[in-house]
Amino acid sequence: MNYQLIAPCYFGAESTAAFEAKRIGGQNVQVTDGRIAFEGDASVIAAANLGLRCAERVLLLLKSWPVLTFDELFDGVASVPWEELLPADACFPVKGSSLSSQLSSVPACQSVVKKAVVERLRRGHRVQSLPESGGEYRIRFSIRKNQAELFLDTTGEGLHKRGYRRNATEAPIKETLAAAIADLGRVRRDSLVLDPFCGSGTLIIEAAQKALNIAPGLRRRFAAEHYAFVPPEIWAAQREKCLAEAKMDAAFEGVGYDIDPAAVQLANQNAKLAGVGSRCRFEQADVRDFAPPQNAIILTNPPYGERLGDLDTAAALAKILGERLRAHPAAGVYVITADAEFEAHYGQRANRRRKLYNGMIPCQVYMYFDAPHRGKPGGPAAPAAKKSPAK
Repeated sequence: MNYQLIAPCYFGAESTAAFEAKRIGGQNVQVTDGRIAFEGDASVIAAANLGLRCAERVLLLLKSWPVLTFDELFDGVASVPWEELLPADACFPVKGSSLSSQLSSVPACQSVVKKAVVERLRRGHRVQSLPESGGEYRIRFSIRKNQAELFLDTTGEGLHKRGYRRNATEAPIKETLAAAIADLGRVRRDSLVLDPFCGSGTLIIEAAQKALNIAPGLRRRFAAEHYAFVPPEIWAAQREKCLAEAKMDAAFEGVGYDIDPAAVQLANQNAKLAGVGSRCRFEQADVRDFAPPQNAIILTNPPYGERLGDLDTAAALAKILGERLRAHPAAGVYVITADAEFEAHYGQRANRRRKLYNGMIPCQVYMYFDAPHRGKPGGPAAPAAKKSPAK
């Protein structure tokens, strides 16, 4: 049986997510703002959760219909064969949203959706009560311009929860966004990737997993693993497939630097948990001493806003970064920041820019790629001296 699937993603990451959906076997892939839609059987549900790097979750679209009244909302929800999806003891919390619609009260809509599911399950399972003591099935709805969509969440915790980042530095970049930046940076199996502001190491780790083709969901579990219509043998087969497709012999190397020794220690721990500890290392160093080799790809998220608090200091760090990279040109530089004046602070206009959102924060990825790739990745520059950060 084929299912209609929706995968929300960051604005600006849709094309990357669509490519990933095709790669894992999704059919009829369609792109709209902030999400992709595709079709697939139960094995694609498992493969999507295990393998999508840039999507936030995988939702099973159950119904889409126009609604203007609560009766229309109730009837639409009740028309779904819930008894075929949920057992009689299922726990089924309801969460949703409404925008520019006649039915504007989200709590009221949640109540109507819940009641409709209860009524259908009672009839379908021929029971009087629903204990909700069993496995959890998260139901989601969205009403946009009087068009309702009803989903069953197959993911659970968002896909950015890879399972390797137990702790993080302040205002860390999400793993899914870091994966999108690694894709923009054209990270390959033999790339050398550096980050002079590595924080908890997310950009380097995501680049490493991409280069080694390590499925991002291998170290976690998903909501649909207890859904009857996605049997355990399908999950086992997809996990085995992911393991077989990993390229652990790739020549990738990743190195991150940070002025904060606690961040460096945390990044090294995260890399080990992510299974890329042998291909990544993190060292304490000051950006003033950053001197990448010419074949390096730079992926970085300089301290700004919540991560720093002092905008003058952020501007000074961007200036230092620009000076260092003009003195030591790299094969490519990809900087994500919410600093609208980054190019002025950095001292150079980007070759390209891409709008992305870090949560609700509008950002830009500034891309510099004047220097050619030369030869195979070599070792990074000698470790930088430990100095205090720019003030």
